[in-house]
Amino acid sequence: METYYYVLASQRFIIEEEGIDEVFKERIRNYREQEKQIDFWLVKQPAFLEAPAMAQIKAKCPQPAAAIISTDPKFITWLKLRLEYVIAGEFQAPSESIPDAIASLQPA
Repeated sequence: METYYYVLASQRFIIEEEGIDEVFKERIRNYREQEKQIDFWLVKQPAFLEAPAMAQIKAKCPQPAAAIISTDPKFITWLKLRLEYVIAGEFQAPSESIPDAIASLQPA
C-alpha cells in the first residue's frame, strides 16, 4: 500500500484561478534535470472522494472538485501554503475503500 498526499479544491479554483500550469511546468523541468520520475498528478473529479471514509472531506469541497496528488508530502505541504484555500490530506491505496485510485492517473 502506498500513501498519497493531496490538495483538494474546486476545479475552477485550481485550474482557472490559480493557474497551476506554471507550477507544474517548473516542477517537470526540475524533475527532468534531476532525472526523477514524475510523482504528482492533477485529477479532475478524483475517485478517492467516493470512498465512504472521504465523505466528510467531499462535503467540504465545492464541486466539481480537482486534486493535485503526489507521493511527496513536502510538495503537497508547499502547495497548501502557496494555494491557501485548499483542503490537504492523505490516503492509502489500494485499500478496500480506494481499490486502485492511482492506476488511471497520468502525469500532470
